Amino acid sequence: MSVIAFQTVRVKFKSLMPWQFFCPFCRYRLRSKVEIDNVSEEFLCWQRFGSDVAHSEPSTQEPEAQSIGWGQGSDHAAESSAQGNGHGWQWLKDPRLDILGYRGIFPADTIPPLVEADKEADERHYLLWRIENGVAEGSTEIPKGEAIPLEYNLAGLNAISFDKGCYIGQELIARTHHRGVIRKRLIPLKFVDENDKELEQAVAPGSDVVDDASGKKVGTVSTALGSRGMGLLRLEAALKENAILAISDNRDVRVKAIKPDWWPAEWTEVLAQQSAVA
Repeated sequence: MSVIAFQTVRVKFKSLMPWQFFCPFCRYRLRSKVEIDNVSEEFLCWQRFGSDVAHSEPSTQEPEAQSIGWGQGSDHAAESSAQGNGHGWQWLKDPRLDILGYRGIFPADTIPPLVEADKEADERHYLLWRIENGVAEGSTEIPKGEAIPLEYNLAGLNAISFDKGCYIGQELIARTHHRGVIRKRLIPLKFVDENDKELEQAVAPGSDVVDDASGKKVGTVSTALGSRGMGLLRLEAALKENAILAISDNRDVRVKAIKPDWWPAEWTEVLAQQSAVA
């Protein structure tokens, strides 16, 4: 288990105007005057993560957060140990994956409960942890206006509802989901040489991944950090047995696609069945 801290900001809504819906295209506009303050000197956002972080039962103390998907569980051990500071701060469960642990906002002049001195790490460790588990965040890793949510595995990260009312892109997402086959997915990558030695800083985001034998493009690297990365790749080619993938403009860099342990089995089973029939 590791712990990191992020900077925080405070958003103040001055006046909130009504939503304006334009049917039948589901376009909307939200107008609101806001002020954003940098409160990083007052508060820090901390993350507890790792394979040994266990989640508590769903919280009954965060009904609003629970109803929208965030904060579905709180770490009651941390809550109990934090009561002494008079603020009632607590760790809230990351609803995406258990291994992403808990996140909480705490006063900058205090050490959060359950933080061990030898376990504190910098933000790079958390970024690497996300990359190794194939969890993308933000518009840099999930391109705004371009990304198809199902290809970025959001259905397996508690980020898509298939039984709620109309929302932007609902028809495309629902149709693709119920057909049961997503041919491309964001997948963790490892960059190595021909001797399987990891290569640091050898690949840049945006690099094309190709099948070394045929030269055909398999996908694109979206994120890279050290010898690890994530890329949107065609599963049939990326996960094929004995496949040799490489970076298109540097064939000396081999690419290993790694299927995350948290992926549902059906994501690859359906694709394998269709490939066998074909």
